[in-house]
Amino acid sequence: MNSGRAIRALLSAAIVAVPLAGCAADGKKPATAEKKAPPVRYARDPYPSTYRAYPGAPTLVRNATVFDGEGRRIDGGAVLFADGKVVAVGQTLDAPAGATVIDGQGKFVTPGIVDIHSHLGDYPSPGVQAHSDGNEATAPITADVWAEHSVWPQDPGFGRALANGGVTTLQILPGSANLMGGRSVVLKNVYARTMQAMKFPGAPYGLKMACGENPKRVYGSKNREPSTRMGNVAVDRQTWAKAVAYKRKWDKYEKEGGDPPERDIGMDTLRGVLSGEILVQNHCYRADEMAIVLDMAKEFGYKVTAFHHAVEAYKIADLLKASGTCAAVWADWYGFKMESYDGIGENLAILDRSGACAMIHSDDENGIQRLNQEVAKVLSSARHAGIQISDAAAWKWLSLGPATALGIDAQTGSLKPGKMADVVLWNGNPFSVYTRPEKVWVDGALLYDANDPKRRPVSDFELGQPGSGDVK
Repeated sequence: MNSGRAIRALLSAAIVAVPLAGCAADGKKPATAEKKAPPVRYARDPYPSTYRAYPGAPTLVRNATVFDGEGRRIDGGAVLFADGKVVAVGQTLDAPAGATVIDGQGKFVTPGIVDIHSHLGDYPSPGVQAHSDGNEATAPITADVWAEHSVWPQDPGFGRALANGGVTTLQILPGSANLMGGRSVVLKNVYARTMQAMKFPGAPYGLKMACGENPKRVYGSKNREPSTRMGNVAVDRQTWAKAVAYKRKWDKYEKEGGDPPERDIGMDTLRGVLSGEILVQNHCYRADEMAIVLDMAKEFGYKVTAFHHAVEAYKIADLLKASGTCAAVWADWYGFKMESYDGIGENLAILDRSGACAMIHSDDENGIQRLNQEVAKVLSSARHAGIQISDAAAWKWLSLGPATALGIDAQTGSLKPGKMADVVLWNGNPFSVYTRPEKVWVDGALLYDANDPKRRPVSDFELGQPGSGDVK
């Protein structure tokens, strides 16, 4: 046998030997790699909405001035809604058989107001310590708490906001003591026994963050970090760095299986932000701090949906527009602390003129009852400064703007066919101090009627108390 033939013989023997070597002497098959267990995902929303719209009747409001919430004004207009949805908006609409027809002569029809910044239910009335549940002021980072777990549905403020303010949807936020104060929740403004029965179906959660004076004052006074603005940013960055690592572990596990990482309820929320599921709602006053936060968001790969209060937002309107970040502001609150010193009445109008996303908000149990008047003040300031904005366009600051910043603009925020019939009939021009809601519908159900004592909101807490039948 020559050398070539010998090499081929050896190779053939080796090939035959490989599968034979894989069999044990007892004839059993060789052990295979153990399969990884399929991943088990944690519930993203373990407290889902149980909201069910109240029953309504087909309704046509006609011969009124209509602000549709998207910038259009219709004089002598009409709005038809049925089965909880807006059916049509125009000037000459026919009422279907059996519909309720309301003459709106001299009156205005608008979408229900959406308040992006409220603490109703978490700081309810009466305002006593036993009801003070909005700030978990025990650590600068409390991303693990959820505002909805403090919401008291019997808060009389909900009914006041509906009847006096025409507010049909609102976001309940934790307070601003903490850098990361926890999750927010979006509610429909209806009477209910539980928070879940008020919860807006499918609305994204928010993460309340805060910068500036509040966190450094709360924790600096306790000789704890943060005690400075640089401390604020340092703690935020360290927390986001941990969140990025946490997300990486859970993403890998949910893709590949195996042993699950250890759960951290607060990090679950931050992972949701980094994944784009949870919207950042950031309390911040000064322009320079908002710019720093926008850079921090780029560093760690999240988006700031809206800055709240944003007293100096007019200074960085271009940056807000470029980043797609909204500003939720007051009309003229300023000077009550140093970081609010540079507030101006034209703030909201300048943002709007610059093409930035902007809106009004309350942050107050009384202010929520007159957000329409707050916008009237902005319009007055704007017009004195030579900024011309129509009343119809300004209504976007009360409805479609905040609905967009809450991720619910496909469902509510304007009188558009197919959207929820969240509708307010005002007894005059809604930008007058003399005007109040006459009727308020939520999902097409008439929940307030100024002319019907039986349709005036009274919470269970108020039943049997003197004057409980009055809405003040």
